[in-house]
Amino acid sequence: MTENLKASLVIGEGYNPWYNLALEEYLLNDLEEDEIILYLWQNDNTVVIGRNQNAWQECRINDLEAAGGKLARRLSGGGAVFHDLGNLNYTLLMPRREYDLKEKLKIILKALQDIGIAAEFSGRNDIICGGKKISGNAYYLGSKAAYIHGTVLVDSDLEKLVSYLNVSDAKIKSKGIKSFRSRVMNLSDTDAEISVAAVKEAIKNSFSDLYNQGQALNEIKIEENQELKELNNKYSSWDWRLGKTPDFDISFNNRFQWGEVELNLKLASGTIAEATLYSDAMYSDLIPKLSNSLIGKQFKQQEMLAGAEKVLDSYNWPDQNNSEAVKEGFLSWLENELNQII
Repeated sequence: MTENLKASLVIGEGYNPWYNLALEEYLLNDLEEDEIILYLWQNDNTVVIGRNQNAWQECRINDLEAAGGKLARRLSGGGAVFHDLGNLNYTLLMPRREYDLKEKLKIILKALQDIGIAAEFSGRNDIICGGKKISGNAYYLGSKAAYIHGTVLVDSDLEKLVSYLNVSDAKIKSKGIKSFRSRVMNLSDTDAEISVAAVKEAIKNSFSDLYNQGQALNEIKIEENQELKELNNKYSSWDWRLGKTPDFDISFNNRFQWGEVELNLKLASGTIAEATLYSDAMYSDLIPKLSNSLIGKQFKQQEMLAGAEKVLDSYNWPDQNNSEAVKEGFLSWLENELNQII
């Protein structure tokens, strides 16, 4: 039963999302049968997507990375979220038999109410205030352990949230799961004096009251180890963050002075499995060479442009006077289209 669980606390020390998510999975894997852990952590300038989401559909990756931000993919499902230092993340790790979403989220609800926030559950198991979402959550069920994690919007930059999570205009037909976007609000909108530190302290106290009879919590310090290093490598890898994207199709088209083109790509695990280029241009043998140059490439702008450029440079142009215009036009167009997605 819950009253017999040992309550422990872990405080994240850095703002790197890949390490923070690695530590979360490490705690899940090593959780004892009679233990419940509260893990409090923060990411800076980060978009975190759900396990089954299409990264390119959910996030303007180029804009995010150009601003020094990071894209991360978590173990749990659900929608895309933006994290900065005005946002606090919580994870509650427990034996699987103890998993009860609403029961465990009482920790967060009580904490917010204790500091004067008129917080309540919504029908989607989010926490709202005045009809607007202030805390969203997701969960993961392992074979022996489970976790519930979520965000508390304290004083987050909602302008960036909207900017980075804005879906591109490209024609993406995804087999992934689209984000549920609801109206959100910062706690600072209800109390300008509220701080992340105050919310963190309130959650710690609420957790202690409910699972440790109000006594001081045992704080766990995690030492660097091989398992944690390997998990960090996983979460930071292109394969996990982007290669795990569900298969999807994408189409671009444009009319040039020398002809109309339509490029259709089929992606599997973040790699171009099929590429078809339709065109009414006179260069009939060039068109299939361009499409073939993309097959097998990861959906990365530099790789795709390099493949197309190599074909264009080596092509035996029937009219050298027009070759530069075609090369520059095609590569510039492709780069611009990819800029909107990647």
